[in-house]
Amino acid sequence: MTVATAVDTRLDARPVLQASGVIKRFGGLTAVGGVDFSVLEGEIVGLIGPNGAGKTTFFNCLTGLEVPDEGRITYRGKALPRRPHAVTKAGLARTFQNIRLFPDMTALENVLVGRHCRTRAGVLEAVTRMGRFRREERESLSRARELLSFVGLPSSGDWLARNLPYGDQRRLEVARALATEPGLLLLDEPTAGMNPHETAGVMALVRRIREQGLPVVVIEHDMRFIFGLCDRVVVLVQGKVLTEGAPAEVQANPAVVEAYLGKPA
Repeated sequence: MTVATAVDTRLDARPVLQASGVIKRFGGLTAVGGVDFSVLEGEIVGLIGPNGAGKTTFFNCLTGLEVPDEGRITYRGKALPRRPHAVTKAGLARTFQNIRLFPDMTALENVLVGRHCRTRAGVLEAVTRMGRFRREERESLSRARELLSFVGLPSSGDWLARNLPYGDQRRLEVARALATEPGLLLLDEPTAGMNPHETAGVMALVRRIREQGLPVVVIEHDMRFIFGLCDRVVVLVQGKVLTEGAPAEVQANPAVVEAYLGKPA
């Protein structure tokens, strides 16, 4: 399926996420200046822009790490809560630009941390290790191993996270995010620091995630990755949306070229 066909088949898709007029200020600096943004069912959306464009701050507003000063964010028609754990429980999961694994826990234990928001056993059940706790523990272990295999780490469960190769740590973060059973996945520079072979592996992984029916939003500086993967690309410049559209349209837009390379003499 070509990128154009992928976009055309989603014209009638329902919005999963909608952000309207989102503004975030830090003192006298407006980091995000009235951004409108949406994600449709089954869509991979790329969010790009020069350094300092406000991409990660906008991600933080979506996921509860920052509270917008103005604007509205809804997920599947409901206003998102304003605390990170509540946003995760609502259905949004993310990875970070800088890896945030628990380095002295195993890969399997890191993924199990992500399962925590989907378990219901109380303190008494956990202490006695009876009833629902035992059932949920079995289910969580099975799901965690399944996700490690899904991201390409089937034999790494017993490794400490800090001992994994860099590219595998990135994959582990994706597995932990998927363990929360999200309805939308947000990836903040998932290929940062990777070689071309590792980058190609991440691209294949994101496509497999979308094949599972999960929409994805990606921040990335690797333009080959973005234009080769996404159905739609949104460009932020100085905290505002400069343009959005199909990858080929955005790539050919003179304003986008100018934003990255500067105005020609």
